[in-house]
Formats: sequence, structure tokens, C-alpha cells
Amino acid sequence: MSRSFELPDVEWATIGTVGPPGQRTFYLQARQDDQLITLKLEKQQVAAIAQFLGEILSDLPVPDPLPDDAAMALAEPVLAEWVVGGLQLAYDSAADRVVILAEEIGEVADEADAPDPEEIGGMQIRAEHPAADDDERGVGRLSLTRTLAAAIVRRGWDLVSAGRPTCSLCGHPIDPEGHSCPRTNGHRPPDP
Repeated sequence: MSRSFELPDVEWATIGTVGPPGQRTFYLQARQDDQLITLKLEKQQVAAIAQFLGEILSDLPVPDPLPDDAAMALAEPVLAEWVVGGLQLAYDSAADRVVILAEEIGEVADEADAPDPEEIGGMQIRAEHPAADDDERGVGRLSLTRTLAAAIVRRGWDLVSAGRPTCSLCGHPIDPEGHSCPRTNGHRPPDP
């Protein structure tokens, strides 16, 4: 059984990566008192978090000044509690907090019942289907100030856009060693 947690008054939170572009692993970290939580994410989940938190914050008063980039670095050691499968984002107006509810990835009970992918900002995001036994999956609830949420939006978009450049023809990432574009049928792509 995985560890579940609730941090109702997060003091610090960030999204970060470990590894070079093309081999990066994405993490969400949050700290309250002496408890540091690290969760592993996919790049598409980081983009979805940035997009939806940005939409939530666009309807709220402007937060305090954001922390600088040095304050948003991942805390060492970066050891994930578990891999995030499902995410829910909301605003708690009574507490003036943005809430992130993360659920551990689970095995699909029946592939035929899996939901269709949803298109978000040009990317397809597949919501994880609940596992057959939800009691064994970890669940984490993080309550962030608007300032921390805005810092995660900025940091998330910075990380997503800092990846490998994409091919203008096929949209796939270009590796440093080169790119064999499927749209050119193995031939050299046209000069820009």
C-alpha cells in the first residue's frame, strides 16, 4: 500500500526535472513543516497543471511577487513517493487556497473501459482509469497559496518549453543526434 498524505498549508512547492532534455524526469515537490513530498509526473501532466492552474488564477486577484528561479529548484534528494496517474485541480475560496489532488497511477482494470484521451492545448492527455483496488493507491492533497500556484504555472511552462525542439514538419522532438522525419519518407527535410 502506498503512502497517502494531506498538506493543508503548503509552505513551498515546485515542479522540476532531473536529466537532460529527451531523458528528463519531471517531479512535483511540496513542503509543510518538516515533511517534504516528491511525486513523479509526466511532461504532459506538467503542461496540464500549468494550463489549468493558470486558468484558475486568471479569475482571482493578482498574487504576491513570485519567488525567483533559485528558490524553485528541486530539494535534494529527489526520491518520488509514487508516480502520479490522475490529477484534480480546484480553488477553495473559503481558505483562499488552490488545491492539487494527485492520485497514484493504477493498473487499468479493463482496457475497454479506459477513457478516450482529451486534447489539452494541442497535447493529448489520457486520464488514468481507476485501478481495480483503489484502496492500495496513494492519494495526496496539496493546498497552495495563489503565489505558490502562480510560481508553479511559470515554472511548469518554462520546463515544458525547455525540452527538445520539435520538427516543423511532423511535430516530433528532434534528438541531438539528428531526426529522421516520417513526413520526408527518409529524405532530407527542406531547408528552412
